[in-house]
Amino acid sequence: MTKSATSPEKISKEIAALSFEAAMKELEAIVRALESGNSDLDKAIADYQRGNALKEHCLAKLNEAKLKVEQIQMKADGSITTTEFATAAE
Repeated sequence: MTKSATSPEKISKEIAALSFEAAMKELEAIVRALESGNSDLDKAIADYQRGNALKEHCLAKLNEAKLKVEQIQMKADGSITTTEFATAAE
């Protein structure tokens, strides 16, 4: 069994630097590879772990984008609502 020389910290930094689109493209490739069943067990486990990290990155990017397009407002009664973000051009 061979171990990868890439540390989890390095992978995290590498994934964090990816755009949403690049991470999603890589995640889709990993899913296709895992679904094919042609990888040995060690590679499949490593791919699954990277895929999970890519999924988390994509979810974080989507949440970040959502916050950019919504404003969170607290009403006088303490309830919270969200409204679409209004740009200066509107």
